[in-house]
Amino acid sequence: MQSPYRMTERHRDIDEIFAKVASKTSEGAGSVWAFAGAALIVIVWAATGPLFHYSEVWQLVINTGTTIVTFLMVFVIQHAQNKDTRAVHLKLNELIAAVEGASNRLIDVEDLSDREVDRLYRRFQYLAKSAAKVSSGAKLTVDSDADCGDPDCSEDRGRDGAARHSSIPIKEEARGRKQQQHS
Repeated sequence: MQSPYRMTERHRDIDEIFAKVASKTSEGAGSVWAFAGAALIVIVWAATGPLFHYSEVWQLVINTGTTIVTFLMVFVIQHAQNKDTRAVHLKLNELIAAVEGASNRLIDVEDLSDREVDRLYRRFQYLAKSAAKVSSGAKLTVDSDADCGDPDCSEDRGRDGAARHSSIPIKEEARGRKQQQHS
């Protein structure tokens, strides 16, 4: 019997081989040559129709071939899309972490539930409306404490279950500018 470590190493090797094959296949499938090849296959198939009297077998050949290719390509394309999405998320997380004033609550936002993402979306909608009411250069944040006017937006429960006020208010410096404008 093999050790679990060895099996893990084998799985890693298989994953790496699949990643390389999927990457090359995805690249190739998106090329003009792949399209030209697929178009040529369809043209040859259509041209052979009279030769085979447009039989059911003749139709079955193209149907079966396209079904198999489509089935396999779903997995290749999904792998490529997952990798690209992870890379974009990592880049965005790095930007959020590096920018002063950016809400770190948005790091890994893709891991939130649909309800939590919807709540954040509504908070950003409120933030956009609020931005029109404050002076140029004022900073608004998703992490502030004012009421956004949406009952579903007023309290947010974090992953730890603790209630947090989750409305989108204006930061203190924006309040100060707004007060100066009105005086």
